[in-house]
Amino acid sequence: MASYDDLMSLSVRRGFLWPAADLYGGFAGFYDYGHNGVLLRRRWEDLWIETFLGLGEHYHLIDSTTILPEAPLKASGHVDHFTDLLVACTRCGETYRADHLLEAATHEEHEGLTPEDADAKIRALNVRCTKCKGDLGPARPFNMMFPLAVGPSGKDRAYLRPETAQGVYLNFKREFEALRRRLPLGLAIVGRAYRNEISPRQGTYRMREFIQAELQIFMDPEAFGDQVAYASVADVPVRVAWAAEKNEPSAHDVPARDLVARGLPSWYAYHLVEVQRFYLDRLGVPRDAFRFAELDERERAFYNKVHFDVQVRQESLGGFKEVGGVHYRTDHDLAGHAAMSRERLSVTVGPKALVPHVLELSFGVDRNVWALLDLGFRPGERNVLRLPPRLAPVTVGVFPLVNKDGLPERAAAIHRDFRRRFTSTYDESGAIGRRYTRMDEIGTPFCVTVDHETLEGKGVTVRERDSQRQIRVEEAALAPTLERLVFDGVPFADLA
Repeated sequence: MASYDDLMSLSVRRGFLWPAADLYGGFAGFYDYGHNGVLLRRRWEDLWIETFLGLGEHYHLIDSTTILPEAPLKASGHVDHFTDLLVACTRCGETYRADHLLEAATHEEHEGLTPEDADAKIRALNVRCTKCKGDLGPARPFNMMFPLAVGPSGKDRAYLRPETAQGVYLNFKREFEALRRRLPLGLAIVGRAYRNEISPRQGTYRMREFIQAELQIFMDPEAFGDQVAYASVADVPVRVAWAAEKNEPSAHDVPARDLVARGLPSWYAYHLVEVQRFYLDRLGVPRDAFRFAELDERERAFYNKVHFDVQVRQESLGGFKEVGGVHYRTDHDLAGHAAMSRERLSVTVGPKALVPHVLELSFGVDRNVWALLDLGFRPGERNVLRLPPRLAPVTVGVFPLVNKDGLPERAAAIHRDFRRRFTSTYDESGAIGRRYTRMDEIGTPFCVTVDHETLEGKGVTVRERDSQRQIRVEEAALAPTLERLVFDGVPFADLA
């Protein structure tokens, strides 16, 4: 298994990601992506868009400004409620997030605490400043939004958006009209959000600038169950850890119909199944490394009626960690914006008028990239990053067996042809084994080698990263073969 230091070493050495402004000692909570990291991230985003916009006929991708005036964030509740508990050392002044200190002391989550709860637990556990061992002062709410003064006089108060969702709610009515007044209507944004974290930590897990992929599904909660294919998933087992059990490293396989029997809407259970399929089938996450963790009334966000976190077990971060969430936000957001703006945001669909309710599928892109690195990297004598072929930054490496006899020219020609269809790299330096090793470490799933038999019309060898097996493929069949392996998911063993 890979440790945190293993993954950070790989990330820096092979161009995935590293702390921003590290030339000047770094900038806490901010990370830059290198040439391999940005390709991995974009591939994840593309697969997410394909998967979740494919859930409905009227689901679309939009984009919105990352700076919002104060009024809509007042309406959404972020100005008054978007807080974490801050504690400061009375001796050296170091600041901490209260629940993080308690989590480090107990190895359990401590969400939804009041300041009084946090103070009592800190005293009971004798938690002290980790820097100087001084006493900690009282906990107090700290708003995590970044304020901005807009305009030359700075009178127009604004904030960097704390989530992408508000951009969707502000554009809902225009999109509803433009898309011919239908429900359910799905609007998604993949973009940057900003939170002034008290104590950013664990690499991309807790950042101040990060990327979210969020789908907001506007619907009538009474009709939505008949508009999704719930019956087709009713017997599918869903990996669940209930609220009282989520500090345990385990989960139950609960059929979707049993979740509905426990009170979840059928459309909510349906989307849990679809999110699970994304992780298990498309991202290749092992079943025992995936689960949904229920949040109870005290723990979940103030606007959520039902809330399950999407969690992936990551050894580098110490266990199951949140990478997304499925949230039933009711009509909180549109109703709040209607009241603040004094604009009518109710809609009429058929004979019924309503303020649409929202089901939100929310994912932290940076967290998911780190989870792929954690699950895929196996350090050792042969460092291997096992990424799903479609997500790998470089799809195929093309090499001449030796750097002579016309092999480099033939390999370079294949590489040039591949670049129209795949992300391909060409390398002729060093022994062939070293070239394979370099590709294995960045997750390249397949390598094509041109040898002397190629010049005799006997095709090329195709090597698979994970098994190290090789097969011989005619040049004319090479591109279609790789397309089957990468895009159709055909197992290499089937061809071998």
